[in-house]
Amino acid sequence: MISVLIPVYNYDIAELVKTVHRQLVLCAIPFEMICLDDASEVRFQNQKTDIETYAFTTYYISEDNQGRIATRQQLATSATYDHLLFLDADVIPKSDAFIKNYVVYLTSNTGAIYGGFAYQDERPEKAFMLRYTYGKNNEEIPAFKRNKHPYKIVISGNFLIKKDIFTAINSKIKYEGYGFDNYFGALLKTEQIKVLHIDNEVYHLGIELSETYLDKKEKAALTLVQLYNDDPLLEHDNHLLKLFTTFKRYKLNYLASFFFKVSQTALRKNLLGSRPNINYLQLYRIGYMCSKDLQS
Repeated sequence: MISVLIPVYNYDIAELVKTVHRQLVLCAIPFEMICLDDASEVRFQNQKTDIETYAFTTYYISEDNQGRIATRQQLATSATYDHLLFLDADVIPKSDAFIKNYVVYLTSNTGAIYGGFAYQDERPEKAFMLRYTYGKNNEEIPAFKRNKHPYKIVISGNFLIKKDIFTAINSKIKYEGYGFDNYFGALLKTEQIKVLHIDNEVYHLGIELSETYLDKKEKAALTLVQLYNDDPLLEHDNHLLKLFTTFKRYKLNYLASFFFKVSQTALRKNLLGSRPNINYLQLYRIGYMCSKDLQS
């Protein structure tokens, strides 16, 4: 009845598999777990032997790095069951009833169900504060708020979706990049797929270095610009993209680009420091988007 799919890249998923498998067995439903390693370092690939000791669990290793989108498509295609539960490698269920909370929706007509993200209260070291602060402010959102704009906060690290819907929508994403959750949400909205958010979080454990995360947010901003340029009429609920299109419409993108050039150093200093201001991150991203768009 359910296929649990875990894309893996350079991460130890032993505890995640152990936890989820135990809950699946307790639910007494037909299931499978498929882990697809996207050509990780050998030390991470060595976990294959231990993980495959769990019943109905397989661990495949790609010969070459395919990227996030292709890996997820391959996982979905190989799945036996009609409901797919995608989990990122660097998460762990918050509740002992995590799987049970999803199982009750297997007979519903909802196309996709998002459980949400949570962050442990222990603050990380200074070098990791940007990712942690962003997650606490922008991802750790209760379901009743997420349901007000169901296509806005769609985090692919923890969601249940019907197989036919996922394969159809994911196959429309033709290029790799960071930040395609926004595009996936926009496609769900365009196709009028019913989306529901529930309070069934996973803890996000893989907190990157602030500098690494800021680089990813720059790439995600470029992804938004690319999406707009490829399809200006695409329906979406992304606040940053709406702001970008408004700036372009009223020629404010030139001002935003100038502001970014003169303030980039100061903004980066704050964002990479011990007390990053998430509002500054939004200023940084919109300025970065406008600057790069004008250069293209």
